[in-house]
Amino acid sequence: MKEEEINYHSLSVSGVLKKLDSDKEGLSNEEAESRLLKYGRNELSENKKLGPLIIFLRQFNSFFVYILILAAIISFFVGHVVDFYVIVIVVIINTFIGFYQEYKAERAIDALKKIIVQYAKVYRNGVLEKIPAAELVPGDILFLEEGDRIPADARIVEMKNFSAIESSLTGESVPSVKNISVLKEDITLADRKNMVWMSTFVATGIAKAVVVATGDETAIGAIARDIKEIKTEKSHFQKKTDKLAMQMGIIAIAGSLLIFIIGFFFRGFKFSEILIFTIASLVAAIPEGLPAILIIVLAVGAFRMSKRKAIIRNLPASETLAVVNTIITDKTGTLTQNTMTVQKILLPGEKEIVVKGNGWEPRGEIIQMNKPIAALEKSNLDKLLHIAGLCHNARLIKDETAEKERYNILGDPTEAALLVLAEKAGLSHSVLASEEKRVDDLPFNPQQKYRASLISFNKDKKQIYFIGAPEIILKSSTKVLKLKTEKQITSLDKSEIEKQIDSLSVNAMRIIALAYKDVDSKTNDISDNCLEGLVYVGIVGIIDPPREEVNEAIEKAQQAGIRVIIVTGDHRNTAFAIAKKIGLKIKENRGYPDVLTEEELLKMDDKKFFDAVKNVNIFARLTPHMKLRIADCLQKEGNVIAMTGDGVNDAPALKKADIGIAMGVIGTDVARESAKIVLADDNFATIINAIEEGRIVFANTKQTSFFLITTNFAEQLTLIASLVGGLPLPLSATQILWLNLVSDTGPGLGLAVEPGHDKISENRPKNPKEDIITKEVLPFSIFISVCMVVLSIGVFLYHVKYSLEKARAATFIAMSMTQFFNSLNMRSLKKSVFSIGLFSNKYFNWFLLGSFILMVAVIYVPFIAGLFGFDYIDIWEFLILCVLSSSVLWAGEIYKMIRKKGN
Repeated sequence: MKEEEINYHSLSVSGVLKKLDSDKEGLSNEEAESRLLKYGRNELSENKKLGPLIIFLRQFNSFFVYILILAAIISFFVGHVVDFYVIVIVVIINTFIGFYQEYKAERAIDALKKIIVQYAKVYRNGVLEKIPAAELVPGDILFLEEGDRIPADARIVEMKNFSAIESSLTGESVPSVKNISVLKEDITLADRKNMVWMSTFVATGIAKAVVVATGDETAIGAIARDIKEIKTEKSHFQKKTDKLAMQMGIIAIAGSLLIFIIGFFFRGFKFSEILIFTIASLVAAIPEGLPAILIIVLAVGAFRMSKRKAIIRNLPASETLAVVNTIITDKTGTLTQNTMTVQKILLPGEKEIVVKGNGWEPRGEIIQMNKPIAALEKSNLDKLLHIAGLCHNARLIKDETAEKERYNILGDPTEAALLVLAEKAGLSHSVLASEEKRVDDLPFNPQQKYRASLISFNKDKKQIYFIGAPEIILKSSTKVLKLKTEKQITSLDKSEIEKQIDSLSVNAMRIIALAYKDVDSKTNDISDNCLEGLVYVGIVGIIDPPREEVNEAIEKAQQAGIRVIIVTGDHRNTAFAIAKKIGLKIKENRGYPDVLTEEELLKMDDKKFFDAVKNVNIFARLTPHMKLRIADCLQKEGNVIAMTGDGVNDAPALKKADIGIAMGVIGTDVARESAKIVLADDNFATIINAIEEGRIVFANTKQTSFFLITTNFAEQLTLIASLVGGLPLPLSATQILWLNLVSDTGPGLGLAVEPGHDKISENRPKNPKEDIITKEVLPFSIFISVCMVVLSIGVFLYHVKYSLEKARAATFIAMSMTQFFNSLNMRSLKKSVFSIGLFSNKYFNWFLLGSFILMVAVIYVPFIAGLFGFDYIDIWEFLILCVLSSSVLWAGEIYKMIRKKGN
């Protein structure tokens, strides 16, 4: 049941409880049962799914399949059983691949339902109980503690040191520190700090929260609705191959009808004879192997992409990548390393200290004034590192299952960054434990903005270590540590420290101040009022740094004409700082802000919104629905979108995008099930590599299709020319079908595995409106076809004076060889085959050799030659025919040269 929209975050605790007719002791069991009937179970609903049979039958709804089925029926009734079985097998393979792709594409909601909590701790009749989470209702009082997954949307009513990990829902890269304050109505979900959300996790502390929404009415429920409402459309590849099938079908049928009309009405062939020949030419003109070869093109592309860490979940996506002109990318984990890392240390009155190293790895140099320093020999830095190493509850764990050395963390990422800093300086847990012992601990308090640890050195000495917000620590400091000496802090000291803080703020770093104070050796615990009389030590600047490969990848993308847009749940300053570091083009035109937030976007009318999306490349503090709206806006402008994401919040936009790209390492199952591509390394650079491979797939699709079209067009044109010229048929029906098999299959497979010949930065994205047969390549096809026809008819005319059987054998060789040489032309539609290398594609050469052997066998193996009605061709004639056929290659080379000069 849908409840009226209420902004619970803008109501006081008492106001929320009153609105929901509840109190902090919880509902009675009777009231809970009554509300369960009213609101329904705390579960996500889903639309009725199509059954597997319906999905399977839908795969036959394709013009290409209609053409192939027609060809199969004709082949069966005229006795061409081999062709019938080949076509049937192709249709079945094609159908099963389509079925598998569609069947697995609708599992995002299933994955979403798996993240819903099974049980919840709730107060009923004033008693804390554990109940099935599906039985939660609005008004229930939840008890939440560290490590819990939150079972419903709720407003916090009581809490202590409470924070939640909401990155999968909001995109926020650090835990959200909560409070119970009344907030403004018009703020984004990520900024509603007094709320908790279904499927997110408790990071620290404990809380009581009143349930305000369950099931479909939760934030997760809204995402599920968005996913369900997005209709899966045909991919770019499917649209273009359907159109190609129609074009080829029309050409094949028109050519075969022309052959029948000329043969029967003008040449006087018997009806049965010309009918069989017409049917054979029709079957030959339909490249039944094309769907299978195109699937091989996609599969080879997918295999190559997997080698470069991009896993293709939907085969047509490997071709669609070629027409992507806009990448909408998340920041955390994709552009950045998803590791909070200490990069700067600033000590009072000293030059900046830089910390090197990658991610959570406990290794890296500590540098001051461009020289490595022995950090532990510098007393004030040594003190800062000891505080960093002990004043936290984080743990660093080596991943023993990873192929490469890799570390994970337990606890708050900011505290983990301090732990790693200490490890880099040589202060491992065992070293620290031998020197100092933690006696008591005060976890981070979001209201007071600091945490503290009581440390014992020996029986006579104890200190409290502090880390926290710099303004809080500095305000409470009465002394400052300079080298080995504690000195009274002066206004000048504070002014210089504030300048240091500002210098890190400019780079959007998370700034943590570190301090300590001496306490009586008899002190055994820490109280909340201990923050006074501190000795200020220094500050550290923490940031989730960009990946090393990202700058080059961004440069490649922008050179290749691909627009890159950052959308993130993080703060605008953080997003802007990362964008500058990676070299992103900040905006498309002057007059627009560098960064826009959702709050600002919501205030715009549709026209201003469209203009903003067209011109701004950084969007911060976004909700899932806004990401979806931005993607939709760009698609309506004719852009082809690749969207990255890792969280539950990204699922609708991933499904809506032309290419949804999920993170394989940090990504949720929901994101992966909604995406067409999964990155095995979560790296933005991998997307650019995948697009590079996608452009190769696009080129190979075009070249393979173009080769088959040219081949079949030339065959039909040869038959029509011979009939118009009053000549005998240059090939019989059986010979035509064998020629089609020999000349199509091997070279087609060879072209399917052709490597790329261009750098991604050398070309703009392919035009999504571009068909496989275009005005650009049509003249080339006609020119080459005419060359092939002229040679074939010439060879037939020369040999027919000896015998029809010998003339047909010679023509078969000429037509086969011209098509083999033409396949060399088709390895690149722009570059000379000699510039790309005759032997640069070994697979092509092997496939071509296989087809050549089949062609030779039908001429020179007596039994087979007799079956096909071929007469003997001596070896010198064969070599001459091969040399003559090579004219097609030279004609193609000249055409490319002239075209290149013309451009």
